[in-house]
Amino acid sequence: MWLDGRAVVVTGAGRGLGRAYARHAAGHGAAVVVNDVDAQASQRVAEEIRAAGGTAVASSHTVAEPDQAAALIDLCVAEFGAIDGLVNNAGVFWQAPPWAADVERIRALVDVNLLGTIYCGLSAIGRMRERGRGGALVNVTSGTHLGHPGTAVYGATKGAVASLTYGWALDLLSEGIRVNAISPLAVTEMKLPPHDGHATPEEVAPVVTFLLSDAAAGITGQVVRRARRGLGLVGHPAIGDMVDADRWEVVDVARAFQGPLRRLEPVGYGEHQVRPAAALAEN
Repeated sequence: MWLDGRAVVVTGAGRGLGRAYARHAAGHGAAVVVNDVDAQASQRVAEEIRAAGGTAVASSHTVAEPDQAAALIDLCVAEFGAIDGLVNNAGVFWQAPPWAADVERIRALVDVNLLGTIYCGLSAIGRMRERGRGGALVNVTSGTHLGHPGTAVYGATKGAVASLTYGWALDLLSEGIRVNAISPLAVTEMKLPPHDGHATPEEVAPVVTFLLSDAAAGITGQVVRRARRGLGLVGHPAIGDMVDADRWEVVDVARAFQGPLRRLEPVGYGEHQVRPAAALAEN
């Protein structure tokens, strides 16, 4: 019972990965607030947990509004006496090339994926600090933030979540609050049709339960990748070797890119990774 006696909020838990996270956490002893804007879906998952002998209540608060995000966290404290863990899973997905941008869809991506994570996180952090017993946040990012065709804005929101994870981890070290993120590659409603070899939500859920548990003590500021049969860490952004000079006029910058900086960083990851100069030459 990795989470025995813990109270956990899982957002976007009405289906897919969120449902698997909520059910797995409850199966390992956590009292869970099952949150989803689809009230019927959240209620259904809460009932599944209770039918299996677990403890759960349903919530249909939207994470995209700060007052409702705060009310969601308050619900956990009111029902279970505390909040020990938060899984910021709620998210929306949209894929399109830049020339087909839709402002309303872009706004929804930012409101839910990024601001929703921030609003819920801030409220949970406040409650955890008041109690003074630490806690654990698990944010959800995506490999698309490394660059993936057609998902630039979605990937940007997920890249921001990764950056938020690094920053909050540093801010909260002295508070005993761990902040990590998971980057899952799994078969969900967001990814249709299913891809052969991708993990199922149930195969990803144990990673989240681990990150919420005391077994992950000392682990913070990490992005954990769970894809296919693998488990690993996503490397943090880093500044490469610098070239020093007494001045940096345009001609000096040009010389640097013709010399020591000529090997450009690759863009994208996996099968979509390219080196810009080579790709431009081909085109």
